[in-house]
Amino acid sequence: MNEEDWHFPQNLQPNPTKINFELDSCLNTVVSLRAEIPTDGFTADTLGTSRQGNGILINDSGLILTIGYLITEAETIWLTTNQGTSVPGTVTAYDQITGLGFVQALGTLNIPSISIGSSSKLTIGEQLFVVGHGGRKKSLCVNLLSKHCFAGYWEYLLDEAIFTSPVHPQWGGAALLNTEGKLIGVGSLLTEEVTAEGSVQANMAVPVDLVHPILKNVENGLPPRQNARPWLGMYATDNNGQTVVVGIAKSGPSQKANIHPKDIILEVDGNQISSLADFLKNVWSIGDAGATIPLKILRNEKVLNILINSADRNDFLKRPSYH
Repeated sequence: MNEEDWHFPQNLQPNPTKINFELDSCLNTVVSLRAEIPTDGFTADTLGTSRQGNGILINDSGLILTIGYLITEAETIWLTTNQGTSVPGTVTAYDQITGLGFVQALGTLNIPSISIGSSSKLTIGEQLFVVGHGGRKKSLCVNLLSKHCFAGYWEYLLDEAIFTSPVHPQWGGAALLNTEGKLIGVGSLLTEEVTAEGSVQANMAVPVDLVHPILKNVENGLPPRQNARPWLGMYATDNNGQTVVVGIAKSGPSQKANIHPKDIILEVDGNQISSLADFLKNVWSIGDAGATIPLKILRNEKVLNILINSADRNDFLKRPSYH
């Protein structure tokens, strides 16, 4: 079967007779997004050079909201509507803090823009809709499993991520809508959640509420934030109550500071570390990118004190041109 021929069973798709908004209009705000990344890009080995996902039109000027990893270092972007219109796009911004990305369409899409809502008052079990490019047949009725802190091994933290089930197989950049047809989240990951019935697969979405503090800058062609967080180039995870280094970014600050995989992080600037989230918050509290980060680590039963000269992660990426 052609990959584009798949669809959800009709009973899992949104039913226009049982919802209180103009379904097709909302579904048409989601476009297919295809990005090509140069082979020498910093993220080419980990994220690939050809990336496919979704984007959501959020204003009438052609601004597309998506998940940032789809467009990081992209040289070429194509956007395609449900009606088959294809236009090129250009990266407007990638916000490292939220993980959200923005693309400007360089042609007329002739589709409506989505209304932006809020995830702040969602309740567990509430019905939502995950919308991918392709209209009703690529859209899925889901339920809210939970909202909680999410720490990613790539130095990423959301204070309150959104988790839904069942899972949408093309989650990247998909629109998460509430029962009013308003955008409340952007699809990011496939993960697992522990429930009373056991472990279940879930999609994680970035709350759309995080767009508001940076949207004016993005719409004005500016970088989303004035200052960057310190980046260590360290991949770490929680393991049996300890925060353990599992990998090092090539030529990054941690490699230069001689951090090793399997190092256990004990302290940041004298503060004991209890989790990956705790580690990241302590690192970021020291200052902006370029700050020196004092770590105490355990390596082969030996305690070491190491100073890492942090960097701006963006300096390692092929940057978009801000217009």
